[in-house]
Amino acid sequence: MRPRDPDHWLYRHTPAEWVRASLAELAQAKAAYARRNGRAGLAGCRRAAGVALNGLLALGPSPDERYGRSYMDHLQGLTRDSDAPTVVREAAAHLLQTPLPGGEIVALRTATSDARALDAAETVMAHCYARVVSAGADEAPGEGGDT
Repeated sequence: MRPRDPDHWLYRHTPAEWVRASLAELAQAKAAYARRNGRAGLAGCRRAAGVALNGLLALGPSPDERYGRSYMDHLQGLTRDSDAPTVVREAAAHLLQTPLPGGEIVALRTATSDARALDAAETVMAHCYARVVSAGADEAPGEGGDT
């Protein structure tokens, strides 16, 4: 794991900080769905998973080019990563394949479809969290800006 670098897009936060930030993104997604804003809810789920993937990517000495830089690139990279569990790759694929409401295609939304997007984001996030913890990259309280 590289040390924190405030000028680098990936290493400006520690892996654990990225995972914590993903929890805030997930909370925003849940709030958007509660307001019946499916577009913001799905975008938030994608962001939450992508931010958690930043934590996973920050474990390496350099960014994994297969995962790109954007959270959508991260999700696409995860779908192709044969080292990731199938359920995690499928969750990433679900987030990518679910159309954003409000486009030219009318997507029928239900509480179940919203829950599936949240579940998919949580699956990716749990995978990232487990990898960060197993790598020993989770900070003890007070060491990395426990907020």
